[in-house]
Amino acid sequence: MIVDCAIYEKGRRRPGSHSIAEAAGACHGPGVFVWLGLFEPGADEFAEVGAAFGLHELAVEDAVKAHQRAKLEVYGESLFVVLKSARYVDDIEVVEFGEIQIFVGEGFAVVVRHGEASALTDTRSRMESRPDLLEHGPAAVLYGIMDKVVDDYLPVIHGLDHDIREVEYQVFAESSSNPVERIYKLKREVIEMMQATEPLGDPLERLSARPLPWVPDDTRHYFRDVHDHLQRVTERVDAFSQLLSSVLEANLTRVSVRQNEDMRKISAWVAIAAVPTMIAGVYGMNFEHMPELDEPWAYPAVLVLIFGSCALLYRAFRRSGWL
Repeated sequence: MIVDCAIYEKGRRRPGSHSIAEAAGACHGPGVFVWLGLFEPGADEFAEVGAAFGLHELAVEDAVKAHQRAKLEVYGESLFVVLKSARYVDDIEVVEFGEIQIFVGEGFAVVVRHGEASALTDTRSRMESRPDLLEHGPAAVLYGIMDKVVDDYLPVIHGLDHDIREVEYQVFAESSSNPVERIYKLKREVIEMMQATEPLGDPLERLSARPLPWVPDDTRHYFRDVHDHLQRVTERVDAFSQLLSSVLEANLTRVSVRQNEDMRKISAWVAIAAVPTMIAGVYGMNFEHMPELDEPWAYPAVLVLIFGSCALLYRAFRRSGWL
């Protein structure tokens, strides 16, 4: 359950490993805070953490169950932030989502991660290389994780953009394949991406513009920078949604046009086939008094009439674009 439990003093990590009880006891010292990382804890396991750091019971319940939308809630003098992490699996064109809950309070940042998307090991290493940032306390941890999650949206955007371009080429290609199923699947992934990114705008706006517990004023510009990056992501995702709707309409139009072309070709060939059918029908009625039946030129004349009529019809349909 515990990925890492570290105590930081004046932006630098204390050596050694620490238990939850030791971390909870050390987090009240001046210039000291705890960064506790957990991965998919159970209810009983996380109850110990909640009791040690005085976490609100409703936030603890949300952290264990997961499946929350991105949000920021204030419980007394502590913050509870939910983030939706994402990664793009290009082979199957699916966006996999994870969830990260962050508790920020007096001298602690408790991070709970669900799912494989957006692992935070490199985030901790990057933040530990910046003691000047970690001196801001738990708010620096919150910034580092939010920055990591938003940055990880960019590869997802690039993957979706590449596959949407492929779908565009496929729709307007000369091949008769119909990519409507692929378009619908991409549309579904884009909608889920919108549901993950758009709600995060409000928490970032609050963190960058409004006074909140344990968020120093001199950290607001960091959250403002993350907010700017998120806005670019949400704009691209919204553009993808509109583009896929247009691509779907274009595909349906192309299908209708191809069906009309097929019907015109079928109708043209039916009209051409009707000429020999009609002539054969006349001579197939077995009348006795048909003077040309006894003429030696009658059979070749009928063949010339059939092939000549078919050739004239074929030429006419070719000129009109039906064949």
